[in-house]
Amino acid sequence: MTYSKVKYENLKELCDLVFEKFGFSAEDSQSITDVLLLADLYGIESHGIQRLVKYYSEIKNGLINVSSDVKIVKETPVSATIDGQAGMGQLIGKKAMNLAIKKAKTSGMGMVVVRNSNHYGIAGYYAKMAEEQGLLGISMTNSPAVIVPTFGREAMLGTNPIAISMPAEPYPFLMDMATSVVTRGKIEVYNKRKEPLPLGLALNIDGEDTEDPHDILYNVPRKLGGGLLPLGGSKELTGGHKGYGFALAVEMFTAILSGGFTGDKVHLDGKGGSGTCHYFFAVDYGIFGDKKDIEESFSNYLKKLRESKKAKGAARIYTHGEKEVEAYNDKMKNGIPMNDSTLKEISDICEYFDIKFNDYIKILK
Repeated sequence: MTYSKVKYENLKELCDLVFEKFGFSAEDSQSITDVLLLADLYGIESHGIQRLVKYYSEIKNGLINVSSDVKIVKETPVSATIDGQAGMGQLIGKKAMNLAIKKAKTSGMGMVVVRNSNHYGIAGYYAKMAEEQGLLGISMTNSPAVIVPTFGREAMLGTNPIAISMPAEPYPFLMDMATSVVTRGKIEVYNKRKEPLPLGLALNIDGEDTEDPHDILYNVPRKLGGGLLPLGGSKELTGGHKGYGFALAVEMFTAILSGGFTGDKVHLDGKGGSGTCHYFFAVDYGIFGDKKDIEESFSNYLKKLRESKKAKGAARIYTHGEKEVEAYNDKMKNGIPMNDSTLKEISDICEYFDIKFNDYIKILK
């Protein structure tokens, strides 16, 4: 598998056009593209433009309703419950977090839960939306069941990421993590590269370690057994029960609070839409004290962490969000790496919509 670099501007222009061809407005297309390509800029290949073929398939098959809009089914000054009407997850997510931000600016905090949505990209995008408004932001989402519970061999929970972001200097804190050892999207990347999985990531249908991406990408959606391991792995000794607990907590915040589908039922509705559920929380931490003092204290602590004593052989300690800033700056300057398989998928989509692939995808030397 080889990689080629493409300019961000070219990818953005192409993605905007493709989403318009899908039937979205120009404004909505740009919103979806922003979420998608931020993942690539952060170096999260599994959730970037390689997902374009997934959205293409789901729109064609009626899983995503292009013309839908969100419906608020319950609301208070600090909370809201939204029915996403099987719409595009990125559009639903941005509307929901914007509502949480509005409530936080008025009431000190805002919490919005969503049911009946679809895949919304990287959770960190929405947490960062709040951070950019001078707030603490949290976002979570459930997803189709692909994680096995500790001591189990049947997928019952999604990869269920948790993202938290807060202003700090010289760059914001941004933690965005799956509650599984690895995301399903990264299994897709291993599959595209035709590489075996490292042991300790997933189980086959017999509950044994597997190196075969097929065990996840084929068997799990068909409920044949097996799945990804929760963060911490298969044993309590290594903390697998903690990752399992975090994944379950995300189901509570997303599906249970919103009245939607838990991960074992996501994509099983049969009525259109995947049934994915989200959670958004924005907090004006000025309700606890002086905002500048809080930010300065946090920034100083992060600095102490980075400057603390290094382990043998380690050159650097990172704080969450630091690598993303560096990756963003590098890829905006030098281009976004794309593998041959993803380029072929995009080329096929362009051919379907009579878009001239080579007018947009220009490989950097």
